[in-house]
Amino acid sequence: MDELSPLARSAALGDRAALTELIRATQSDVWRLCAHLVDPASADDLAQETYLRAIPALRGFRGDGPVRAWLLTIARRVCATEITSRQRARTAAAGVADMTAAAGPAADSGLRAELLMLLSCLDPDRRAAFVLTQVLGCRYAEAAEICGVPVGTIRSRVARARADLDEILMRDGVPHRTMDA
Repeated sequence: MDELSPLARSAALGDRAALTELIRATQSDVWRLCAHLVDPASADDLAQETYLRAIPALRGFRGDGPVRAWLLTIARRVCATEITSRQRARTAAAGVADMTAAAGPAADSGLRAELLMLLSCLDPDRRAAFVLTQVLGCRYAEAAEICGVPVGTIRSRVARARADLDEILMRDGVPHRTMDA
């Protein structure tokens, strides 16, 4: 049982203070995952959608795993739905700007914009594994649970994401700094 489980149980029974505390304790991780998997401009809406799905489901939460992992799994599914929706819209509207145009508002710092552009070049599964483990700091086992795949798959996806990022940086003439560091 993790430290958030008692809050989740109380929130499931209608305790608004517990629900508020649960959201407060998890919203930054949920928002950051949404921002990195889709884009920062959509992260508020996607995080809200995550909680709109999670709150009614709290009654069914069994507590088999950490609450944070459960919420991040919901967030990942919300993001996947959004990405699929965007891909369908792009296919229907040929000639629309590609996904990198959605990397973030112009107000983002240059470094943040570059990071988002790099991450947007990754395969969605590799991006999810990389963001969960390297940006949000999830353990590989936790990321595996969130993504619904074995731990070895997460390790492989992170390694391949690092290799992809190294290749992109080398291709663009950025001095080689290994992503393993």
